[in-house]
Amino acid sequence: MSPDRRPASQTVEIDGRKVKLTNLDKVLYPESGFTKGEVLDYYARVAPVMLPHLAGRAATLIRYPDGVDTSGFFAKHAPAHRPEWVRTASVAASSSGKHIEYLLIDDLSSLMWAANLAAIEFHVPQWRVSDAAHHDLLVLDLDPGEPATVLDCVRVAVAARELLSTHGMELRAKTSGGKGLHLYAPLEAVPAAQARELAHTIALGLEAQLPDLVVSNMAKRERPGKVFLDWSQNTHAKTTVAPYSLRARPRPTVSTPVTWEQLAAAEHPGDLRFSPAEALEQVAEHGDLLSGL
Repeated sequence: MSPDRRPASQTVEIDGRKVKLTNLDKVLYPESGFTKGEVLDYYARVAPVMLPHLAGRAATLIRYPDGVDTSGFFAKHAPAHRPEWVRTASVAASSSGKHIEYLLIDDLSSLMWAANLAAIEFHVPQWRVSDAAHHDLLVLDLDPGEPATVLDCVRVAVAARELLSTHGMELRAKTSGGKGLHLYAPLEAVPAAQARELAHTIALGLEAQLPDLVVSNMAKRERPGKVFLDWSQNTHAKTTVAPYSLRARPRPTVSTPVTWEQLAAAEHPGDLRFSPAEALEQVAEHGDLLSGL
């Protein structure tokens, strides 16, 4: 059913569970007219490749019930009004030790229920709740400071790939859905502090290799014209936007996995910006480029 003919609300059955979808005609992206119904439709279509990257990880939602041109809010605690079939996990916060009841988005019904809360963005940590003390992912967040662009991030990504390959580590890439890139490498049960230190060491190495392009210092005054390599995303308490998540930008974009050939071929920043429809085309052509992580 096309979005303009979709009823304002409906109850659907997913995995044998009833999920009420509401306010489907509400515009969440005013600049483009992209509605909540279209957000839900996108997540339903991308779920087969997105869910493996959410499953088993403590989910943080960023909700925009009044649209992306208003202030959204982080939702880290599982809401009390959730259906009984939405799984949760209690995880101790690394700083205070106080437990947080997180959502686990590991099936289509849970994903659609969460998206119906106007959860535009889904963020996850680099660890699974089954072993929160150890990280199984390394993430390098490449953030360009104007006038640098995502094309400068590509140069850094290529250098990072070459550096890590000499140590037997495989990097894969996705767009951030904003200005930059995210690079992923699998880890095998690395303690959280060591994962963070590894990322910091890589950042320092790339900064020494490309001093006119890379900065690892978090001070914003040092970032203009360079690519900030944010190694702190590997801190236990930090999260990164999940693969295939929408982003709350003026127009809907997606954090989309890409091939190294696509990165090399990019001539304009727009070449590495994916709409929901383009992200689905990417999946249809390449499958999940982060499969196995």
